[in-house]
Amino acid sequence: MGKSLLTILLFLCSFQFTIAQNDGLKWLDIELSNYSYPYDVSTIALEIQGQNLKMAYMDVKPENYNGKNVLLFHGKNFNGAYWKTTIEALTNEGFRVIVPDQIGFGKSSKPQYFHYTFQQLAQNNKALLDTLKIDKTAVLGHSMGGMLAARFTLMYPDMTEKLILENPIGLEDWKLKVPYQPVDWWYQNELKKNYESIKKYQLVNYYDNKWKPEYDEWVNLLAGWTLNSNYKTIAWNNALTYDMIFTQPVVYEFKNISAPTLLIIGTRDRTALGKPLVSEEVRKTMGLYNELGKKTQKEIPDSELVEIENVGHLPHIEKFESFIDPLIRFLKK
Repeated sequence: MGKSLLTILLFLCSFQFTIAQNDGLKWLDIELSNYSYPYDVSTIALEIQGQNLKMAYMDVKPENYNGKNVLLFHGKNFNGAYWKTTIEALTNEGFRVIVPDQIGFGKSSKPQYFHYTFQQLAQNNKALLDTLKIDKTAVLGHSMGGMLAARFTLMYPDMTEKLILENPIGLEDWKLKVPYQPVDWWYQNELKKNYESIKKYQLVNYYDNKWKPEYDEWVNLLAGWTLNSNYKTIAWNNALTYDMIFTQPVVYEFKNISAPTLLIIGTRDRTALGKPLVSEEVRKTMGLYNELGKKTQKEIPDSELVEIENVGHLPHIEKFESFIDPLIRFLKK
C-alpha cells in the first residue's frame, strides 16, 4: 500500500512538473486556424504536383502607398506572423508589404507528399504576385527565406528591384562537411521534438543563451504543433524541407545576382545545418556569420553589408532598430 501511494505521489509530481514546463503552451491546428496573425490573412489556390493546395498570405497596403512593394520570406522555424514589427515600420513609410506562408508552413497547406525545391517555392510566390497584379518588388528573406529570396531573384530578375538577405542560411555548402542523411532520418528527429528541445535549440543557436520572454511565442508556435494528432504530417514536411535546404545550395550562384543587394548580418549567429553530425573540430568552422557576411558581400556583385554586433540569427526580433533603419534607407535609395 505504501509503495502504491508513493507511486501515485510521484506521478502527480511529474504531471504537475510537465504542466509547469509547458505553461502557456496550447494545442495548435495544423494550419494555425486557432492562432491569430497581426493582419488579415487571405489564401491563393495552387494546383501543384497533382494536388490542390492553398497558400496563405498577408497583403498590407498603407493609405500613403508610395508605389513600392516588399515581399517578405520567413525562415524555416517561423511563419509570416514574426514580421509584425517589420510590416508596421515598412507600411508607415508607404511600402505595400506582402507576407506569404510558404507551402508546408504557417497557415498554408501541409501536403501528404510534395517534392520541395526552392524553384517550386519561387514559382508559388510568382503566382501570388501575378494574382495581386504586382510586377515589381523588393524581396527580403530571413534564414531559409534567404535561400528562397536568392533563388527567386535569380529566376525573376526583371521582377526583383532589390534583394535583402537577413542572416540567410546557405552562405556555405554544408554537404561538403556533413555526411548526407536521408529524409527518414530528419523525420525521426522531428518526431522527437518537444517544447524543451525546441527552446534549447533556439536558446543556444539563436540567442547565445540569453532568453527574453518575447521569444517564447516562436517556441510555442512550433511546440503547440507537437500536441496535434496530425503532427506526423508537419514533421514529414519539415523533414522534406531540411532535405531541400541541404541538397540545393544557392551559394555557387551568388555571382549571378543582378539586383542591388543588402546583407543584414547579426555577427553572433552560429546557425548551420548538421552540426550534431560532425566532430567538434569541424563544428567550430561552421556557421561563422562574422566571416560569412563579408565573404558573401564580395561574391554578390552590387551588394552592401551591414553587420550588427552581438546579435544572433534574428536581428529583426532581437535588435529591431539596428535592423530596420538600414533596411528602410536601402529601400528608399
